[in-house]
Amino acid sequence: MAGPAAQPGDSAPAPASAAWRAVPAWSEWLGTAVRLGLAVVWGWAGLAKIADPAEAAQAVRAYEILPESLVKPIGYGLPFLELALALLLLIGLGVRLVAGVSALLLLTFIAGIASAWARGISIDCGCFGGGGHVDASQTEYLQEILRDTGFLLLAGWLLSRPRTRLSADGWLAS
Repeated sequence: MAGPAAQPGDSAPAPASAAWRAVPAWSEWLGTAVRLGLAVVWGWAGLAKIADPAEAAQAVRAYEILPESLVKPIGYGLPFLELALALLLLIGLGVRLVAGVSALLLLTFIAGIASAWARGISIDCGCFGGGGHVDASQTEYLQEILRDTGFLLLAGWLLSRPRTRLSADGWLAS
């Protein structure tokens, strides 16, 4: 049985693709909070490391994963990457791309921490400054992995819902 006939002046239903793109306002505001929260995390991490690049390199070295030729470039460069991610998230530019880079970086951090834990290396992760070898009683691997997994979930939210309020992406799309 067919539905009622369309009357003059009735608007046509939105195509399925338009309905898929419709994002509830609460989702955009939640995404904004997630975006700004992740920006704070990256900003905090980058600022904590940038003041002492030699200490940041020592934290990278303590994982005993990378060859010595990569320790300084990674240790010295990582704070700048973290600050760039923070800035891009703060202004909301390239949110999906930045979320993807954030997710990859967080997965790398989780893998590094898990590797150190599995190999019995006692280190401070150096995620927010410091880092390097510590007494075995001072390691906090589980907490660090859970924390970074939480941050990874935030990045995942932005990967799936990059549209947020008060963002350069939104202004550019207008």
